[in-house]
Amino acid sequence: MPQIFGPAVNTIATVSLFAGAVVPFALLLTGSALTSSPYNTKVTVPLDQPAPFSHRHHAVELGIDCRFCHVSVEESAQAGVPSTDVCMTCHSQIWTNSPNLEAVRKSLETATPIEWNKVNAVPDFVYFNHSIHVARGISCNNCHGAVNDMHITWKGNAFRMAWCLTCHENPQNYMYADPGSNLSPREQVFALYKKLAAGDKLTQVERQLADGLEQVMPADKVHEGYKLMNERGVNVSQLKDCYVCHH
Repeated sequence: MPQIFGPAVNTIATVSLFAGAVVPFALLLTGSALTSSPYNTKVTVPLDQPAPFSHRHHAVELGIDCRFCHVSVEESAQAGVPSTDVCMTCHSQIWTNSPNLEAVRKSLETATPIEWNKVNAVPDFVYFNHSIHVARGISCNNCHGAVNDMHITWKGNAFRMAWCLTCHENPQNYMYADPGSNLSPREQVFALYKKLAAGDKLTQVERQLADGLEQVMPADKVHEGYKLMNERGVNVSQLKDCYVCHH
């Protein structure tokens, strides 16, 4: 009786079994890499806006306080974006005919708010309060990256739950106070940008923040982080409860 299957069939069968075992994992890893990449998360990808606003120019080069534009960041869940009237406080006097500000002038003429493209957002089932974090001395750069270096704003982090929990589980690593000042935690947040604007010397942690690195208390100073937690009323056990972020 002639042989039905040739010698090559053994190789084909082996390869098929191997592929059947490997391909699902390869697809899973590829899908995970794609969903975590800037292509999907838009992290580090500048987002076009109706008017090309530069945080670096306004906050560092000109030294304008963040709260001049983000008026509700200390008191509200939302940081807020500047109204046209706020923009025109300066731009009715300077750069009055700049093409870059055409959207701002048109907004004023038509009494229509500028439709800024939202850079950072969390899902509808997630609650985030800016004022609580600012009151505890958590820097804007902790979450948003090196805002002070952004000419056109981009997303600094993907805001995944696991990323948020790295701070909520160990907030002592993210507590910080300049040992040379008596500023409140809230004022400490904005002092970084004032120091950058003035060209003042930064501490090690401030330099990490300014460079867009996540603020982590040096290992030999973690005890200071625990002390600040107590002073600022940070309850770790509460931070890990689901209802804190999911109402």
